[in-house]
Amino acid sequence: MKVFSCTSFWQSYELFLLLQQSRNSMQRRRKTEAQTEILNVLKSSNTAVSHEMLQRELSSNIDRATIYRILNRFCEDGKVHKIVGDDGKQYFARCINCHGRKHEHTHHHFHFRCTVCGSVECLKNEVDVMLPEGYVSETFHGVIAGRCSNCD
Repeated sequence: MKVFSCTSFWQSYELFLLLQQSRNSMQRRRKTEAQTEILNVLKSSNTAVSHEMLQRELSSNIDRATIYRILNRFCEDGKVHKIVGDDGKQYFARCINCHGRKHEHTHHHFHFRCTVCGSVECLKNEVDVMLPEGYVSETFHGVIAGRCSNCD
């Protein structure tokens, strides 16, 4: 009986994941009715939406896992960006300045979450954070919480 070490198992698993990721990125994504409906809701919204908000707006009965899968795929494809709010929820907003390029949400901006009505908005001003030499930014989660002009 051949015994594999943990190291060789994880190396094989990592190789499997890389091959799977490569295969997935090479495949052309088919457009489904659920994707179209979710994208239409995101396009019609002036603010970022949470999973719950999105589910309320959808006319068809799309399960939670499918919604999350589609939203994460939209993030990968550069159609939306993910915002982690101060309340711990994930919000999704259309990427306006990314031009649909995959994984290129590189503009850093703050988001505002109203503690009264729950709306989350992308603020227009970009933030330029000077990192020490050799540091590379991968994500930016800037959220300001307060009351919006409608609730003040």
